[in-house]
Amino acid sequence: MSTPVYVGLDIGASRTKVAVADAQRRMIGHAVRKSGTDFAVTAAACLDESLAMAGASRGDIANAVSTGYGRANVEFVTAQTKTEIGCLAKGCYHRFPEAITIIDIGGQDNKVIKIDTDGRRSGFKMNRKCAAGTGAFLEEMSARLDIPLEEMDGLARQATEMVKLGSYCTVFSATEVLENIRYGRKVTDIVKGIFYSVVSRILEMDSPTERVVMTGGVVAHNPYIVEMAEEMIGRPILLPELPQLAGAFGAALYALDGKGESDG
Repeated sequence: MSTPVYVGLDIGASRTKVAVADAQRRMIGHAVRKSGTDFAVTAAACLDESLAMAGASRGDIANAVSTGYGRANVEFVTAQTKTEIGCLAKGCYHRFPEAITIIDIGGQDNKVIKIDTDGRRSGFKMNRKCAAGTGAFLEEMSARLDIPLEEMDGLARQATEMVKLGSYCTVFSATEVLENIRYGRKVTDIVKGIFYSVVSRILEMDSPTERVVMTGGVVAHNPYIVEMAEEMIGRPILLPELPQLAGAFGAALYALDGKGESDG
């Protein structure tokens, strides 16, 4: 007989993430892809990839929950929907069952979620209207500097100084970057300043509690941002094993618990 699995689909504007959990609440399969223009097709591809990793098939799916920007675009499984906030809280509290502040840096927005000792949400802030401090901001800055996005973390680490940007606005920051290039400032120092602006923007959204967890694709691919945040708040930051999949795994846990009621 096949073993039932539980699926969480986090369909973001930038990336689609899928996590597969077993009955013991372990992540046994996962996948991440660019969301593209057809969320359903991308989600299906991620689902099949993650099921293959788990050694399972679609027929083994006992329940599925979707979350994220495109959560309503999933129709090929039993997927019920939950908010990103709820799924991030669920996934992070499972890994760190204590009072925590979750800082999630996504492709299009940032979230600061506070969880109490019982796992209940006690506070929430979201950067909705501006790309500053998000993955989209870093993508724009890498394009302005004409360097690959995946090289930014290494360049920031090589900085000997830091060029602080005066504006959090993506458009104004891009102008500042070009001006600093014209003045002969080192690319490494500019990239460190870009990273600093990302962390500063997020920490200004809300004051974190004693225990801080960071998640999201930006965190997963740019660990130096985590190190900068640790230095700025003065204490270590906790990370899930796969920071980009925290929301998808939380959705899988909701599927396992059978609590997939819409938008809770």
